[in-house]
Amino acid sequence: MIVTTTPSVEGRRITAYHGVITGETIIGANIFRDLFAGIRDIVGGRSASYEGALAEARETAMKEMQDRAAALGGNAVVGVDLDYEVINNMLMVSASGTAVTID
Repeated sequence: MIVTTTPSVEGRRITAYHGVITGETIIGANIFRDLFAGIRDIVGGRSASYEGALAEARETAMKEMQDRAAALGGNAVVGVDLDYEVINNMLMVSASGTAVTID
């Protein structure tokens, strides 16, 4: 399935619009990840554990969005937007876009 942030797919014609779709996931920060991220922040560098969790959350939200597009009969998602929010020490990743059929 083609997934793009652009409103169209170059060289392909949109033949049907199926509506706005979303995919969401929420991940909690566990105490060990927080502890090691805090240590990493003190000594500098990147927090691989948080980066991995963030990548997994983003992939899950995108997969959920694509599944919803397919359920509506779409074979592509255009105008994709990713949003990140912190809710009560948990991270929510939301992916939204428009499910379409392209030829």
